[in-house]
Amino acid sequence: MAGETELKNVSFYDRPGVEKGVIQVGQGIPFGIERVINSSIGIGGVYGTWGKSYSNETLPAFIEERLGHPVPDQEKLNLSELGFLNRHHSPPNLSHLEHEQVEREIGAKFLREAVNTCNWKPSEVDAVLIGISAPVHEDYLNQITKAAGLRDDILKVCVHKACDGSTSCLHLALNPDLPENQQLSYNIAESLRGKKVLVGGIEGLSRTVLASHDTNALQLFGNAAGVIGVIPDQTIKFLAGQSREIYDENGFLQVQMQYPHSPQKKDGTTNVEVTKISSNNIRIAGLMHEPEDGSTIAMAGPMGMVKLFVRNGVQVVQDVYAAYQSRLSELGLKGKSLVVGIVHHANYKINKLKQKQLQGEGIVMDMPWLLSEFGNVSAASNMIAFLRELPYLKMLDHILIDGFGAGTYYDTLAVELGKA
Repeated sequence: MAGETELKNVSFYDRPGVEKGVIQVGQGIPFGIERVINSSIGIGGVYGTWGKSYSNETLPAFIEERLGHPVPDQEKLNLSELGFLNRHHSPPNLSHLEHEQVEREIGAKFLREAVNTCNWKPSEVDAVLIGISAPVHEDYLNQITKAAGLRDDILKVCVHKACDGSTSCLHLALNPDLPENQQLSYNIAESLRGKKVLVGGIEGLSRTVLASHDTNALQLFGNAAGVIGVIPDQTIKFLAGQSREIYDENGFLQVQMQYPHSPQKKDGTTNVEVTKISSNNIRIAGLMHEPEDGSTIAMAGPMGMVKLFVRNGVQVVQDVYAAYQSRLSELGLKGKSLVVGIVHHANYKINKLKQKQLQGEGIVMDMPWLLSEFGNVSAASNMIAFLRELPYLKMLDHILIDGFGAGTYYDTLAVELGKA
């Protein structure tokens, strides 16, 4: 197991093995991509980021330039204690059209490189499921799949459930009993068994937070993406899982919805809307508590995030763990255990508190901290963490993937890894 990495102040761009380049927009937008494949279990993918790298030391000047004044002392976060040493931002003076161009080019590159890393042909890919908190364009997924050279007829699913987006995508591809699958005329998980599928999160969060005046958001979030290639029921098999939504009435994490959504439902039904845009194009959108002032994001601070995510998140993991134990009994695998938990990296303190409370309930597993060079990168987080742990995983290992995000939405699933 990789375990918790020592926090070293090294930019992602300076890591060995990172392919670096420049997107020719504005004065040039740097990007970096790292490839990972575990041939023994048949899963690979890519992750990385774009924009200038800001350390904890250089970030304040960038935020001051953006705000027009220094961050007040009482609003400064101890970012190293929260597990983050770097994050990446696009220039604040890009137009929306320039942001579209950047995110279209980088999104297509991540898809292409994920296909290449998995040793697949573009024509072999049958589906792409991507989590995006704030899409730069309503047709973004169509644009990047086309630019990546993928077939027009593949299934395209865009999930807008904030930081939970990529885990929700994987859950959707694996669990036929998921409520979202029940809202469709055909079951996505059942239709994708044995097919080559790209799953990931692509987050141009710099565009979102730079339109905000929230100092917490400006210090925490940044750009990143992670995309993996899987074959459901072959290289990755569903064992147990649960999704849950608990509306953030208090507005601890308020996010502007940059996608269509109807008002909050008061009758106890789901606030996750499944829209079939065309025969092979689906949008899954979660209701957010939006800022009343029209800004893009407003946060209650680190303690607010703890209140929002830990208690309910622990309960969801407990429920999935109990279902996992029952599944082991059904399979005659009593004594098997989860080798690692791949948890969304909202911040280090949230994850450590969650781990401590789970241990108090008798659920003990490694939950490594793996994203110090990125900041909170929302839906990209779980996929990056998975890829960083991937080299240490073995065939038939059982792992827990735990996603959670604003809204509030939770997706947690236990899976078995194995080669087709």
